[in-house]
Amino acid sequence: MTDFGLYLVMTNPVVGYERCCEAAVKAGVGIVQLRMKDAPRGEIVSVAHSLRSITAGTNTLFIVNDDPSIAAEAEADGVHVGQTDMPVAEVRRIYPSLGIVGKSTHSLAQAEASCAERPDYIGVGPVWPTPTKNIPDPTLGVEEAVRMVRAVDCPAVAIGGIDEGRLPELVQAGIRNFAVVRAVCGSADPYGAIRRLQDAFVRGDGRGDG
Repeated sequence: MTDFGLYLVMTNPVVGYERCCEAAVKAGVGIVQLRMKDAPRGEIVSVAHSLRSITAGTNTLFIVNDDPSIAAEAEADGVHVGQTDMPVAEVRRIYPSLGIVGKSTHSLAQAEASCAERPDYIGVGPVWPTPTKNIPDPTLGVEEAVRMVRAVDCPAVAIGGIDEGRLPELVQAGIRNFAVVRAVCGSADPYGAIRRLQDAFVRGDGRGDG
C-alpha cells in the first residue's frame, strides 16, 4: 500500500451503512472502514457481512475498526487498531487471513513506534478538531501532521476534521492519503460528497487527473 487517496470511515451514515458503502464502491474509493463504536457485537458482525458482500470483487478494500475477530469473521480485507488495541504482530499471528493491519497514531513518537511494528499503514490525526470520538485526541494541525507523515517510512493517512474545503491545503502540503467521516457520512448524497472530495483532491494536487 502506498498512495490510496480517499479512505472512508463509515460511522452512523445518514443513508445507512449499505447505501453509503455502495456509493463508495461506485465512486472507486480505495478503502472503506466500518467503525461502529459501542454497538453490540452481533450488530457489527451483521453489518460487516453486508459490507463485505458489497465490496467483494471490487477495487474497494474493506476494513473493520478495532476488532480483528469481527474482521476475520466477516472475511474483511483487514483491521484498523488503536494504540490500546492488540499489537500489529499479534493480529497477524492470530488472524493470518487479515491481509491489512492499520494503526492509529496521534503524535510523532507514536507514529515512529507504530511504524516499527510494520503495519500496512498508520493513521495520523486528528488534523483538525472532530467530534467523532467520545474522548478526542489532541489536535495536531496541518504542520505537525505533515511532519509526522514525512518522518516515517510506512504509508500514512491523515484524518480528523477533513472536508472538501480543507482538503486542498493538506494536499498542497504533501498529504497523499486522507480519511473522512462526517464529510460523507453526514450527507444524504454520499456519492456526491465523495465525488466533491475527489475533485478537491485533484484541485489541491494541481496535476490534473491521474
